[in-house]
Amino acid sequence: MALPKTSERRVFLFLQGPSSPIFAKIAGRLEARGHHCLRINLNPGDQIFWRRKGGHNFRGRGGDEWHAYVTSFMDRHGVTDLILLGEERPYHQIAIGAARERAVEISVVEMGYLRPDWLTLERDGMSSNSHFPADPGQIIEAARPLAEPDWTRRYTQSFAAEAGYDLLYNLPNVFLWFLFPHYRRHALSHPLAEYAGWVMRLAGGRRRKRAATALIDNLLAGATPFFVFPLQLQTDFQLRAHSPYNDQREAITEVLTSFANYAPSEARLVVKVHPLDNGLIDWQTYVAGLATRLGIDRRIQFLDGGDLGALLGRAAGTVTVNSTVGLHALQIGKPVKVLGAAVFNIAKLSDQAELDQFWGAPRPPEETIRAAFFRLLAAAIQVRGNFYSAAGTDGGAEAIAQRLHERSVNKPGGFVDPPPRLRPAKRSASRF
Repeated sequence: MALPKTSERRVFLFLQGPSSPIFAKIAGRLEARGHHCLRINLNPGDQIFWRRKGGHNFRGRGGDEWHAYVTSFMDRHGVTDLILLGEERPYHQIAIGAARERAVEISVVEMGYLRPDWLTLERDGMSSNSHFPADPGQIIEAARPLAEPDWTRRYTQSFAAEAGYDLLYNLPNVFLWFLFPHYRRHALSHPLAEYAGWVMRLAGGRRRKRAATALIDNLLAGATPFFVFPLQLQTDFQLRAHSPYNDQREAITEVLTSFANYAPSEARLVVKVHPLDNGLIDWQTYVAGLATRLGIDRRIQFLDGGDLGALLGRAAGTVTVNSTVGLHALQIGKPVKVLGAAVFNIAKLSDQAELDQFWGAPRPPEETIRAAFFRLLAAAIQVRGNFYSAAGTDGGAEAIAQRLHERSVNKPGGFVDPPPRLRPAKRSASRF
């Protein structure tokens, strides 16, 4: 099927996005450019964040029923483009398969690699689905004519706004479930369980902040070398789909065991919990118990909060599955070891040695590839904006709509086919 020219009217189908007005804003700006926008709502939260024309409700079951519906929908409406967040969600995987059969362009919107006020817009997906180049020479050549991005922060958003939008999305799905009785969430925990965990975490927030500040101050004041290991969200598809681990506890076990056996005896490891972790798994207790069994309890520090930037600046290196914390460390020229599939796991950028060797001789990124990578990343698959403020969603929606309209997603130089990264094979399930 031949793709229409930029000036031709296209039909954009939106599936699930963030708990944010940004998808509706993108649609408004695309329609102002002459295109037609549709949405399939899978639950009440989807309806609430669309609230514009072009919405259609799917109240059937997933699997074959959803496949029949979405394929018929694409054919009936002449869909040319598919826009979604989280390409690994089960509903989205089925829709993507149907889209590929019909030569429908697929664009994935996500939180930015270059946080805090950037958004990601990629063709087909992220991590092992990403078409962003992985060859250092190709990246350097593609980035040669690009100017250094303006790193000045333009947009801010508050945790209160993010939490409010999340409640507005998920609570109707809980209490009005009968409107979409067969919908199944992609997340691992029930929303009310997650909110209960958050309430408990918020109750101890001041205490954790004081402890984190004291720990960081102590690390920065001392001369003891330390590594940083940022945990990720247990429900995150970066961990579930784009890593070799079935569970984050497997990653923790591998990292701590390697550290115990191969890290210099004077080194310390700082395990940092994700700032949006819901607290349903007691990571601190798990880490402490494992460290004790390995005989390294005095060398492991657990951090819940604090200034991560200051910590990365003094760290000997960072070990990550595929967290964007690794990008922040690379941006300031620090060594990073990646254990999963990540857009920044590139020779001469991240350390390609085995984890056991990383502790003793962590290699920082080579400056030529480091500078080129960030220039190309920002130009090809990042836009300025955020999900949870009026100005940030306005700016992000305008930039995304313009790129979609002019077919410049992953341009210039940010697309190679087939995707150059392999999806990691899952290891045999293990007990913790």
